[in-house]
Amino acid sequence: GRPRVLAPQRSQRGEGAKRRPASPTPPEFAPQETHEAMVETRANRRKSLGHASKASSPQRSRSDTKNLKSGGDLHWSGAKKGGARGSSLLANLVSTGGVLALIATTPFIAIIVWHLFVNLDGSLVALVAAFKKDGLQLIPKIWPHTSPRAWRLLGAYAGFEAFLQLCLPGKRFEATTTANGNVPVYKANGVQALLVTVAAFFACWHFGLTTPTEVHTLFGEMLAAMVVVSFVFCIFLLIKGHVAPTDQDSGSCGNIIYDFWWGMELYPKLGPLNIKQFTNCRFGMMAWALLPIVFACHQYQRDGYLADSVLVCVALMCVYNFKFFLWETGYFNSMDIQHDRAGYYICWGCLVWVPSVYASPALYVASVQPPVTLGAPVALAIFVAGVVSIWINYDSDRQRQEFRACGGKDPVWGKKPVIVEAEYQVLMNEEWVTKKSILLASGWWGIARHFHYLPELTASFFWTAPALFGKLPPYLYVIFLTILLVDRALRDDTRCSLKYGKYWKEYCKLVPYRIIPGVF
Repeated sequence: GRPRVLAPQRSQRGEGAKRRPASPTPPEFAPQETHEAMVETRANRRKSLGHASKASSPQRSRSDTKNLKSGGDLHWSGAKKGGARGSSLLANLVSTGGVLALIATTPFIAIIVWHLFVNLDGSLVALVAAFKKDGLQLIPKIWPHTSPRAWRLLGAYAGFEAFLQLCLPGKRFEATTTANGNVPVYKANGVQALLVTVAAFFACWHFGLTTPTEVHTLFGEMLAAMVVVSFVFCIFLLIKGHVAPTDQDSGSCGNIIYDFWWGMELYPKLGPLNIKQFTNCRFGMMAWALLPIVFACHQYQRDGYLADSVLVCVALMCVYNFKFFLWETGYFNSMDIQHDRAGYYICWGCLVWVPSVYASPALYVASVQPPVTLGAPVALAIFVAGVVSIWINYDSDRQRQEFRACGGKDPVWGKKPVIVEAEYQVLMNEEWVTKKSILLASGWWGIARHFHYLPELTASFFWTAPALFGKLPPYLYVIFLTILLVDRALRDDTRCSLKYGKYWKEYCKLVPYRIIPGVF
């Protein structure tokens, strides 16, 4: 039928929620396609050890069993199976061998990116020539040896951020209940942590504890250290997921390589420390917020003035990262946190890839000599275009959050919103509970299903544009982000299709494009 333009009543765990006994597949939402291998969960382990299960569930039909053996993903959330990994474009393309290749090569790529921008002025020709001359022996030649000083700076940063995450005041924030009935709880103190971190850096510089030039000089060494530390940390997370998972949102897919890559636990903790909030937000994103400022100060120290190319690039990154921490509670409900588990893909990526690749445009413009000069008109035009992109990205996320908060009752862009009233199922107390959700098909979200990715891409282009267009490597982050967001849009569409079934098809008819209207 056609979508109803109304605000649906939100069902609660008690009255209004339809309950079904736990079964392998919620009968109304069985998927039509196969997506991943069966995941062993704690409930399955209890059964294999001969322990009584917490609740009985009907036996699987032959078709269910066949689907499991062939790699069926029986529920959008992965409830009772270890969680939703989704059907990743990257995963489908590369399979286990490709995942191994990514794990084996990304640490070296992170160091090569640093070397390319700091030592080769971003020249791809020079990098290719170096590889032609030395082959793979170039990698150990350029690999930085981490000095004790670099270790101390790195340890001080990590410890300081963990302290801020735990000790700074912040409002209690409860994210969306998982399909296994767990409610993730966070302390929302991102903006406070950002301001304290930046202030602490300038205080350290003022009191002679470190300098921007020292951090810039030792950045490669710290990056090399994080490559190793983060790899070991991901092994620890793999073992922890098998031995001592934090909650029921944990499990194995039966393939140790994928368990290492995608992760075992959805919301792991070390004591009171939320691991994903630390790796993603306090270490990775905070490093991206701080490093461009440090690089800009280094360029100022080196040249005696702040180049306009550096100013525009770093200013846009600062605006974007302030927006991120202002919106951090929204991030806690994003795919990175809600559906991607704590493994190499997310945790190593945030600990190493984010400081290396995400901050690379600022590293390039601050390292190249002489620095690029834009001129006031060009600099202003790029800055304004970048700020507009960041604002649209923020406003689209805000629009969706406010729409959900009011239950669809408030107008969107001055009009009554178009809403698809959907149902989905979650597992609560070993019972399938039917819940309701509302999908917005108005405002920014009437343009494309993942519209907020488009201004994010344009923002990344504009803060890289101060590098101008003579070299391709400075645009590495833009290229990477395009691949990442396309993959994420495809995975999210697959997950939503499994979650909402016919309601998602109805929504896709209203909003046919994923990111770029009329194109994709």
